Parts: sequence; C-alpha cells; structure tokens
Amino acid sequence: MNLHDWIDELCDVLDVETEVDEGLVLDLARVAAHNVERRAAPITTYLLGVAVGAGVSDPVKIEALAARAQALAEKWDKPSGSRDPDDVEVLVPDDSGVDHTGDELED
Repeated sequence: MNLHDWIDELCDVLDVETEVDEGLVLDLARVAAHNVERRAAPITTYLLGVAVGAGVSDPVKIEALAARAQALAEKWDKPSGSRDPDDVEVLVPDDSGVDHTGDELED
C-alpha cells in the first residue's frame, strides 16, 4: 500500500469525496515542522483542511491558502529545534543506587 492508496481508503472511511494534492500538503507540513516546530506540521495541515471544509473548494484558492501558510512558516522567527517556553522539563534525580526496600508510598 502506498500513500495514494492510504488517502483513497481514508477518504472512504471518513466519507469524504475530494482530490488531495498530497505534495502540497506534505510540503506545507515539512516547512511548518522545520521552521516553526515539529508539532506544527499536523496542526498547520489540519487548519488548511478546516479552511477547505469551510467552503474553499477551488484548487487555485487552496494553493493560495497553502502558500500563505507556508510563507508564514518560512518567516517564523523561532529557530528550528528551539524549546517551547511552555514546555517545562522536570528533572528527576537518578536514585537507581538507592535501596527503596520498605519505603511506603504517599497518596
């Protein structure tokens, strides 16, 4: 099974009749992932899909929306790989050398 087969099967399951320009979607996802952050890729392509679902059906208009989203991602000022300030890293001390036999857990 290849990507085109997956798209056809998924459209059947979701009861969606549409043509998908997978190159356009994948390019947009790649640019969002590299220029914003990896997690931006599915969100960006989802929001493009929401715009299409809201009535934008002309392929030229879809390409224009994707180009606008891609341009935004390309000029995004957050360097790729930088940490999201909302992500908090919790440092857990390594106590693998400590004997916890008989320790009781708190509720």
